[in-house]
Amino acid sequence: MSTTILPKNLVNLQEACLWATKFLHREISPTNISYLIQYGKVKKYGENGSTQVNIRDLKKYYQSFNGKREEQWKEKLGNDLNWELSFDHIREKDSTKHIHRLHPYKGKFIPQLVEYFLDDHTDKFKTQSFFKKGDIILDPFSGSGTALVQANELGMHAIGADVSKFNCTITDSKLLDYDFDLLVKEVSILKNVIQSFETKNNVEQFERELLSELCEFNKKHFPSPQFKRDVYTKKVNENIFGKEKEAEFLKIYNSLIEKYKIKLRQNKNDNFLDKWYIKNTRDEIDFAFEQLKKVKDEKIKRILAIILSRTIRSCRATTHSDLATLKEPQLTAYYCFKHKKICKPLFSIKYWFARYANDTIVRLREFSKIRTDSHWATISADSRTVDIFGEIKKRSSKFFEFLQKQKIRGIFSSPPYVGQIDYHEQHAYAYDLFGFKRKDKLEIGPLYKGQGIVARESYIDGIAKVLLNSRKFMVDDFDVFLVANDKWNLYPSIAKKAGMKIVNQYKRPVLNRTERDKNPYSEIIFHLKKL
Repeated sequence: MSTTILPKNLVNLQEACLWATKFLHREISPTNISYLIQYGKVKKYGENGSTQVNIRDLKKYYQSFNGKREEQWKEKLGNDLNWELSFDHIREKDSTKHIHRLHPYKGKFIPQLVEYFLDDHTDKFKTQSFFKKGDIILDPFSGSGTALVQANELGMHAIGADVSKFNCTITDSKLLDYDFDLLVKEVSILKNVIQSFETKNNVEQFERELLSELCEFNKKHFPSPQFKRDVYTKKVNENIFGKEKEAEFLKIYNSLIEKYKIKLRQNKNDNFLDKWYIKNTRDEIDFAFEQLKKVKDEKIKRILAIILSRTIRSCRATTHSDLATLKEPQLTAYYCFKHKKICKPLFSIKYWFARYANDTIVRLREFSKIRTDSHWATISADSRTVDIFGEIKKRSSKFFEFLQKQKIRGIFSSPPYVGQIDYHEQHAYAYDLFGFKRKDKLEIGPLYKGQGIVARESYIDGIAKVLLNSRKFMVDDFDVFLVANDKWNLYPSIAKKAGMKIVNQYKRPVLNRTERDKNPYSEIIFHLKKL
């Protein structure tokens, strides 16, 4: 009878955390270690709740990952890369703290970057502070509202402008002050009616059997975390093995589709909701929206709409690794490069709506403990032409009087990058469902216009016009900070055209990207002042 010889230096998760915290000189949690195990970065030992890892494995991983990564990135992107601004020591739970994860948004910056430039600290890179409590901050490309939320945390007043109505709705839902008793009540009602919604198409029975088959199949062919470890150490060719097992499981999947007579496609293909959702999922979405319309309190209705939007984004018929950039509808089971096993499309929104509803309440409560009574406002308009004073006057006479007297102190914003994102299209599902008017033609630098010379010239003109218009409402000695990936060196021209000069720039690595392309990537924070 053979016995397994375990290596020396085995420790439990808590001991591993203590060791790693001391080794890296920053806090490492059990979640961090569990992540490394789950994704095969270090080998797991022990069973039945007694998980252990080898200190040597941990040391090898951290030495190769932390030190070499900075070296490799600087080698490819230049020694002027400011690694301090990578925020690589920040845990995901902190970079997505409280309301910052209320709704997905492609292209947003992490809150710590905003906080770094808005707060009053100084260091060897940021040698002076630029803003203080009580200042008014403008973000003319406000997106999902990260800058406005961080300004509020710091006791600053903030104005966000964005051409997308849905983007402003996300921001509003984050910053509104809620009656939590009413919110909990309405969320509970909507969760219950969605859970009770039934169709006569055997989906629940189908999914129960499908999940059972998936569990057995994945347990046999993709044991976790060992399979992930084998992929990480290149013992397994993921592409070949994954395709083989996908084809094998598709026979099981197709037989279940036939057995329960599941309808995958909808009857029409006219818009996003028709194309990217399995029939039962779409039926549940339409039902949930009709129930949402019955809510009387406008603030509650708005946050419920955001919960539903977040839900239906997750329930699109696509692979997990293509959530950020859709390719083709995925209506069958498939090998998932993200989870390293066979996954399936979603046939219902019930689980995800309940999960996101509960998560949203928790996040709003967390933010309510630190939110300030600072003024804030969102404006859905073209930042090249918007009359900021006039729009604020419509919303709040008190904020308007304060704004007239004090004016905007400066800007912190991340303008769109040339030819990378179609900002309306990334939330096409929400525009279809809620009926918001799309203004794609007013986007600056959208993906559909490409990255050619004409597109770049149009981009320079567009960003410069935004800055020129913003100057009308700012103090004379303003400070403008723009986060950009300026690979075509457009910002010197933008600054000149806007009557500004670049007085400093901070180059930072962008580490935590959701796409499968993990090539080194950087962005620059340009500091502009009056020419």
